[in-house]
Amino acid sequence: MEKLPVIDREKTVFGLNGKVALVTGASKGIGEDIARLFARFGARVVISSRRQSSLDEVVAQIREEGGEAIGIAAHIGDHDQLRHLIDKTVELYGGIDILVNNAATNPVFGPAIDCDLTAFDKIMQVNIKAPFELSKMVYPIMKARGGGSIIMMSSIAGETPDPGLGIYSVSKAGLNMLTKVLAKEWGTDHIRVNAICPGLIKTKFSQALWKDENILAHFTKHLPIARMGTTDEISPLALFLASDASAYCTGSLFHADGGTLI
Repeated sequence: MEKLPVIDREKTVFGLNGKVALVTGASKGIGEDIARLFARFGARVVISSRRQSSLDEVVAQIREEGGEAIGIAAHIGDHDQLRHLIDKTVELYGGIDILVNNAATNPVFGPAIDCDLTAFDKIMQVNIKAPFELSKMVYPIMKARGGGSIIMMSSIAGETPDPGLGIYSVSKAGLNMLTKVLAKEWGTDHIRVNAICPGLIKTKFSQALWKDENILAHFTKHLPIARMGTTDEISPLALFLASDASAYCTGSLFHADGGTLI
């Protein structure tokens, strides 16, 4: 694999040297791209998802590119596993400066009336409760280190409901408000909390929306930027929010949606 260009981390406002970043849902897609970019800019990165083997592959790629990373498997819906994830990260790297709550789920696609309570509970557990729990767990760690940055991976579905994604939209609307609540309450501790709201990004998670050309055309043909986005168009925004470049940004929802919400 060809190595990525060397970044002069000491001379850029986007540098993450000395920072420890934890990224959930990072074995593929947007989370993987964020983890790899953070490592390129000097962060020691901990990636997490359910399968250790998938994490090991990403860690190997990051190390080939000259970055530092480890993978810790955890089920995002299990409180004890989340606690282990935080404790193990602190044990290995001494603290946490950046948390990216990227893991999400949507087990149903269709009208909201067809979403049973089991699916509803899973969506809320993973998409709202887990980010809330992880954020609470890192709060005292970041406070003791003088501050930090928490990044919620939300969606434009949290601001305008997507067809077939009604309850997922509800969960992301809740995540948007959680972002603002924590930002307001934790700002005096120098902990910034922001959310990224992507539009249609080509990942396995969103394939129900893009694998059918007719559905894809419905979503993209009227956009100012009339195409799907890519994961490497989201990760630089996460880098901005993780770094000192965004030192005066908190409680904000940052859209990367090709102009969908215009």
